[in-house]
Amino acid sequence: MSSFDDYLATFGEDPGYLDWAAFGPISPTVRAEVFADADLLGSGRPSSRALVAERFDEARDSAADLLGVRSDTVTLQPSASHGLLHTMFGLSGTVLASTAEFPSITMPLERAAHFSDGGLTARWITPEHTFVTPEAVAEALDDEVTALAVSHVDFRTGYRTDIAALREILGPDRLLIVDAVQSFGIVEDDFAAADVVVGHGYKWLRAARGTGFAAFSDRARERITPVLSGPAGVEHGLPLDERPAPAPSARAYGISGPDQLAVARLAAGLRDVSEAGVRAIEQAVSERTAAIIEIADRHGIPVVTPRERAHRAGIVALAPEVPAAVSAALSNAGVAASTRGATIRLAAHAGTSDETLRLLDDALGTVILPGV
Repeated sequence: MSSFDDYLATFGEDPGYLDWAAFGPISPTVRAEVFADADLLGSGRPSSRALVAERFDEARDSAADLLGVRSDTVTLQPSASHGLLHTMFGLSGTVLASTAEFPSITMPLERAAHFSDGGLTARWITPEHTFVTPEAVAEALDDEVTALAVSHVDFRTGYRTDIAALREILGPDRLLIVDAVQSFGIVEDDFAAADVVVGHGYKWLRAARGTGFAAFSDRARERITPVLSGPAGVEHGLPLDERPAPAPSARAYGISGPDQLAVARLAAGLRDVSEAGVRAIEQAVSERTAAIIEIADRHGIPVVTPRERAHRAGIVALAPEVPAAVSAALSNAGVAASTRGATIRLAAHAGTSDETLRLLDDALGTVILPGV
C-alpha cells in the first residue's frame, strides 16, 4: 500500500459525515500519539518529559515544511485566533478586510482598531457573494492601506482566493495576512507569498482543538510589534530575575508554554498529511467536492461555491429556495452538515466514502422543490 492509501485507511467516521469544515473527527494516528504521550507524562521521569517536549520542534518544523517557510518563522498557538490577535494588536496603519470574514479576523481587527488610539484603522469592504477576489481588493486599495487580512477559503461559500494574485496587487510594501484554517493540509498553494499565515488542526488535520500555529515572515516581524509577548516569547528559556526583549524570531509571539498533548496531536496530524502528500489529498478532496456539486445539480439545488477547481477547496455551499426543507432531509438521512443562514454547507475530506455520497444523493432526492 502507498502512504496515501494508508492515509485513506485512517478515516473511520460515521457514514454521512460531511461537516469537515466545522470539525474533523480525530484520526486514529492522533489518538494513538496523544495516548502514548499521556502515558509518558504520567511517569514523571525527566527523560519521558523531555521526549514529549521534542514534539514542539517536530510540529513546528512540519508546519514550516508544508507552508514552504523557515522553521524560525513559525510559532505554535492555541488557535488561529491567537495568531490573529498577535497580528492585529501589533499592527499600525490601515487594514483592509471583508465584513463577511469569519470572526477570527473581524473581531481581532475591530478590537485592535478600537483600542489602538488611532494607530490602527480597519477598512471594511463587502464584496459580491463574499468573494474576496483580487479585483475587489484592487478596487479598495489606496495609499493608506498597509495590510490585507483574508481567509484563504471563505467559510460561507467555499470560495478560494488567489494568494499569488493578491500578493501581486498588494505589492511589496503591504502585508498579506491569511487565515488558512479552511485550506491548510488539503490545498497546495504558495503560502510563502503571504506575510502572516495562521491555521488550526481541529478541522482538516483531524487533530482536535488547541492545535493552532502561525507563520510570520521577516517583513511581518519588522512591522508587527509582539505586544502580547510573554515568558515563552524570549530566547534562552525561562527569564528569571530579568526582563529580556522578545526573541528576534516568531517565538516572540508566544505567551506561555504550550499544551504538550495538543502539540503531540498537531505533530501527528501534520505527519499524516506530510506522508500522504498534500497534492494527493487535494486531488481526492477535489473529486469528492465535484461529486457533491454534481449531486446538487441533479436535484436542482443551486450551488454558490465556484465550480472552477482553482477557486474552491473542500466546501460546497448550497442555496436552496427552502433551506429548512433541505436541512431537515439531510438530518433525517443521517447526513451531517452546517446550516449558515440561507445556505447549507457540505464539506468532504479525502476519505469521504461513496456510501456518504449515496446518503447525500438519497437525502436530496426526498426534497420536494417549490413548483415541482
